Amino acid sequence: MKARIKLLVEGGKANPGPPLGPALGPLGLNVGKVVQKINQETARFEGMKVPVTLIVDRKTKEFEVEVGLPPVSVLIKKELGLEKGAKTAGKEVVGNLSIAQLVKIVKERGDAGLSKDLKSAVKEVLGTCKSMGVTVEGKDPREVQREIEEGAYGEELK
Repeated sequence: MKARIKLLVEGGKANPGPPLGPALGPLGLNVGKVVQKINQETARFEGMKVPVTLIVDRKTKEFEVEVGLPPVSVLIKKELGLEKGAKTAGKEVVGNLSIAQLVKIVKERGDAGLSKDLKSAVKEVLGTCKSMGVTVEGKDPREVQREIEEGAYGEELK
């Protein structure tokens, strides 16, 4: 029988303390090895909280680490160096992204979005920008979505 432990850890900075240590203790695993593996797998998300699922075979004491992806809002905050989004989106602007930065965020997410192509994925991220109070190319994200529909930014979205 396999146990599944879901955690939220800071990329590359898991430690044997709570919540990890107490969750692993009863399973009889080498906590040091588990922490090392989690840190290795999450290193690229340094400074961000990422969901991690630990799958443990109770009999053999073998384990797997599945790393999820941080939410789009976390990637936007990281890209802009923000602590948080706007208190009142639509009335407050907390940052501005370029189209190149949007594409970078989409590529960091990989295939995690619901979109089939880069253009759709960028429009998905634009929706999050709107709710966070982030402009794109100095414009309201909805305006940029319309421009993309009309064929603007074709080179960047290939």
